[in-house]
Amino acid sequence: MSLTFNHRTALVTGAGRGIGKAIAESLAKNGVTVICISKSADSCGATAAAIVAAGGKAKALAVDVANGAAVTKAAADLIAEFGTIDILVNNAGITRDGLLFRMSEDDWNAVLSTNLSSCYYWTKHIGRSMTQKRWGRIVNIASVVGLMGNAGQANYCAAKAGLIGFTKAIAKEFAARTVTCNAVAPGFIKTDMTAALPPEAAEKISSLIPLKRLGEAADIAHMTTFLCSEEAAYITGQVFTVDGGMVM
Repeated sequence: MSLTFNHRTALVTGAGRGIGKAIAESLAKNGVTVICISKSADSCGATAAAIVAAGGKAKALAVDVANGAAVTKAAADLIAEFGTIDILVNNAGITRDGLLFRMSEDDWNAVLSTNLSSCYYWTKHIGRSMTQKRWGRIVNIASVVGLMGNAGQANYCAAKAGLIGFTKAIAKEFAARTVTCNAVAPGFIKTDMTAALPPEAAEKISSLIPLKRLGEAADIAHMTTFLCSEEAAYITGQVFTVDGGMVM
């Protein structure tokens, strides 16, 4: 099934690598103009350049998504430039793993700020133009650990569980304006983070997955792209686990 987008404009956070990069490229292949956001100008710039080289339309902008003032300014500047942003994908995230008794307050706050508060900032400032136009798609990239928990990731699990609750609240708030809000919860995906796992750890994880393999960033991008399309107009407030069957 081909998807319909009608020349929309999307903003993707954490677009410099991994899942965010795959989502940005997938949307661009469907004719969407993509604003690639990351903290690093080099990484989001590389993604935007790759999209343009492939014949798509993209803009790169370096923003610290954990900084509310920086997001407020960036959002205002982008809406002034583009008129409206139709699609928002909140994907940016970091990890600062550690058992609770060893987890510093800085590690707790850094993960909550980047993985959860950033979604509040972007949705508040980008979502207003969507509600005014009465069309919009918001997709928040959560995680299966937000549903099942994971030892050593209290901060990350709390942020992702919070993002799921945030998704459902925004879905109810924005529904009357025909703006949808959904969450995608990836399982273990091949990224820079998982590439650092020792082989025995990767094998153990794979054994817990019915499909017996880690997912690809493209698997998340496909689901996200669908949820951003015209064809997903009657889907909102949902959490889609893309995890090879790990959480059933």
